[in-house]
Amino acid sequence: MSKKSQHVILHPDGGWSVKKGGSTQVTRRFETQKEAINYGRKISKAQGSELYVHGRDGMVRSKDSYGSDSHPPKAK
Repeated sequence: MSKKSQHVILHPDGGWSVKKGGSTQVTRRFETQKEAINYGRKISKAQGSELYVHGRDGMVRSKDSYGSDSHPPKAK
């Protein structure tokens, strides 16, 4: 399975959508951003990929990674 990132974006017709990175079509549309984030998080966790949450202006406002970290924090 491909580890494509998931993006929560403002849908042009209203509401919010989850879209796979690089895709032109949305995976699913929601009424609220919170619902879209929950769905996107579920997919990202299952795929071990990253979740990008975009604001109304289209800019990324947060990012979560659910894959294995190639640079984990060092213990002190």
